[in-house]
Amino acid sequence: METVARPWPALWSLVIGFFMILIDTTIVSVANPRIMEGLNADINSVIWVTSAYLLAYAVPLLITGRLGDRFGPKKLYLTGLVVFTLASLWCGLSGDVQMLIVARVFQGFGAALMTPQTMAVITRIFAPDRRGAAMGVWGATAGIATLVGPILGGVLVDGLGWEWIFFINVPVGIVGFVLAVRYVPALSTHPHKFDIPGVVLSAVGLFLLVFGIQEGETFDWGTITGPITVWGLIISGIAVLVVFVVWQKINKGEPLLPLSLFKDRNFSLANISITTVGFTVTAFTLPLIFYYQIVRGLTPTQSALMMVPMAVIAGGLAPVVGKIIDRVNPKYITATSLVLMSVALFWNSSLMHPDTPIWLFLLPSAVLGFANAGIWAPLSSTATRNLPPRQAGAGSGVYNTTRQIGAVLGSAAIAVLIQSRLASELPAAPAGASPMAFGGTLPEALREGFSTAMGQSIMLPAAVILLGAAVALFFAKPQPVQGWGRPATAPAGGCVR
Repeated sequence: METVARPWPALWSLVIGFFMILIDTTIVSVANPRIMEGLNADINSVIWVTSAYLLAYAVPLLITGRLGDRFGPKKLYLTGLVVFTLASLWCGLSGDVQMLIVARVFQGFGAALMTPQTMAVITRIFAPDRRGAAMGVWGATAGIATLVGPILGGVLVDGLGWEWIFFINVPVGIVGFVLAVRYVPALSTHPHKFDIPGVVLSAVGLFLLVFGIQEGETFDWGTITGPITVWGLIISGIAVLVVFVVWQKINKGEPLLPLSLFKDRNFSLANISITTVGFTVTAFTLPLIFYYQIVRGLTPTQSALMMVPMAVIAGGLAPVVGKIIDRVNPKYITATSLVLMSVALFWNSSLMHPDTPIWLFLLPSAVLGFANAGIWAPLSSTATRNLPPRQAGAGSGVYNTTRQIGAVLGSAAIAVLIQSRLASELPAAPAGASPMAFGGTLPEALREGFSTAMGQSIMLPAAVILLGAAVALFFAKPQPVQGWGRPATAPAGGCVR
């Protein structure tokens, strides 16, 4: 039995780093137009600034979760924090978009080392039936970070330049490192063998799939070079991922992805739902920010401030939700909140016209705040409730991987859809023109078509999140927890009384 006398300081110390890496998932969206101007990049290149981070973040999560079980979550977390902080400095110093993309890859890898450890520590030091409040904090951090990212990004971009969305991580990373060294406990480790074929198969499959989707529009869904085609990459990626799953099933050793985890109904369903959440949260911000800045002429700060109702409401209500999810069936809170998110996005889509009073967008922003408050904590608590301590790292790795896969696919899919809709709605624009093709100022004659394209694009994440709501309705009612943390022969696990 692992008993931590002061679990909350440990949790808050981890939350600082977790908040920082999740902000970097969305903070770049508001800075995209300025990065395009500052580095003379096209829209597809600058979207890869986000996609490269998300891809490098998602691919290693399965193995980094296992590494935390093997060597200790504290060691892995601190290592990742150092990598992330140094890569952030590199990002800010980048002189061209190619260097920035490479730096973002290292930043994403650092984030991948850190993320599973935060969730694994919570799973091990808080008993399942008392984990709701802790997961409420973790979930609120995840939700609020995705909303605060664009707001903070707007302030930094307008006030100091786009480089400072990365430089700000350096002092935060140093503070987070000091606190983690002091307060995060060194938990016991468990011996694990590492499934190298599984690591290679998952990485190759995911890369082929996402690269194919991301670059499809660029190559007109045809030939990339020689015999390599867009659809060939996509189909190959899917095939490799199928082989990966088969290998996990027949592997007689210790598979990278323990399929036994998915025997738990709620764990499986929560992973599907969080995938749709990752997809939606990543995808909807890009067309919304482009509409605010390109059509309405808002500055990065002004466009980010349109999301303040989301951040304020979500931040205020998320802790309340965390306190009640241990006592009620989480499916009702989760499903309702996911539907609310869809409603808010469809509402945004209907408002996207050049002459819509800008204040009206604050209303769906407020609805998004209520939605986010009821999504993150219930989903994470549902996913981890039945995890045995020995598989805390693996389960956390799987859960965060599915969330990040959703985010990667959301980033890739929305890029394709935006380009497709712009080509359809702006036929008079120069071939291959990006939203910044007019030097950041869109001629009035093109604003209605551009608005329509952005409104149509945001319908995709609005539809995807409804799938997550439907899945959440099938959550099983949580059962009372018995025997957690008993000092007998039970596996080591966290216990807070």
